[in-house]
Amino acid sequence: MERRKFGNTNLEVSAISLGCWPFGVDWWGHHTDEQALSLMKFAFDQGITFYDCGDAYGNGRAEILLGQFLKTVPRDKVEIGSKFGYDIYSDPGEPGSHRERKQDFSPKFLRFALEKSMQRLGTDVIDLYMAHNIKLPQFRDDVFAELEKIKDEGKIKVWGVSLGPAIGWREDGIEAMTHHNAKAVQTVYNLFEQNPGREFCETARAMRAGVLARVHDNSSILKDKVRIDTEIGISDHRKFRDQSWKIYGLKKLELVRHYASDHGMNVHQLACKWLLMDSALTSITGTFLNEEEIREAAESVDKPALNAAEMRQLAEDYARDWSLGDEAHPCDLKSSASPTGSVRSSYVPSPMLIA
Repeated sequence: MERRKFGNTNLEVSAISLGCWPFGVDWWGHHTDEQALSLMKFAFDQGITFYDCGDAYGNGRAEILLGQFLKTVPRDKVEIGSKFGYDIYSDPGEPGSHRERKQDFSPKFLRFALEKSMQRLGTDVIDLYMAHNIKLPQFRDDVFAELEKIKDEGKIKVWGVSLGPAIGWREDGIEAMTHHNAKAVQTVYNLFEQNPGREFCETARAMRAGVLARVHDNSSILKDKVRIDTEIGISDHRKFRDQSWKIYGLKKLELVRHYASDHGMNVHQLACKWLLMDSALTSITGTFLNEEEIREAAESVDKPALNAAEMRQLAEDYARDWSLGDEAHPCDLKSSASPTGSVRSSYVPSPMLIA
């Protein structure tokens, strides 16, 4: 398993990591405790050592399960990621609900949430701690200063921002790295939704930080698991996707399939390999639902690299929406800076490139 660092920090993690979100919510189907622990162990056996978690995932359930797994492996052989910012204590939400809950990014709540997470995880240090779905209006100098203080105390090793829930927040991620010294940005980033992940990687390279890609599979399109007649259930997170995602995603899939076969891999592995071609991409925090998906991602690391001509062609095809027309264009990006709250998906050069 390839290992990568978050920029100029000393935190090194596996290039493929296990997202623990599915163990906290049932948006991908329910995982029993035994099933969750089995997948964590299987991932570890494939060389995956970084586990991306969050206190809001099942209001602590995912952290508790990860804590149980951590008792079975040497602590110095795994890296833990967790998140803070949702006040799950005063606003636990409703089971199955997708609504946004109360957030609190004050230094006091940060300290409280950190201690609670460490208790559930059974650890005295969290390797990567991220502000969960923070937006520009919530940026506070005092909370970023508190994160630095906590890092100096040895309770966390690296901190950053996890952006969402929808794709976007370009200005938020760039400002976190350029003005607040965040060393990690987690974002939706995949072959069919390349912005603003591309700009984050450009900025991270200049600021000596790292990027985490989530939804690397374009919500299962790039796992080759979606068909035109696939029904999206009421509790499925993909219910927020418009039909263009499925209709044109499947068309795009057929246009890139040959790159996978040319290199002896499947399209899921192609999706991983394409992301890993960028050195600023520290790890793919995948939503893997079974052993097959974990194995595919882990094996992608050792698959042949795409060559420069292939990478250039994929970039050109993406820029012109694969010649499928405007309806094939990726969904709008959410924005804290736009008066409407969203902007058309497009590439905007990183300010670090312009400078």
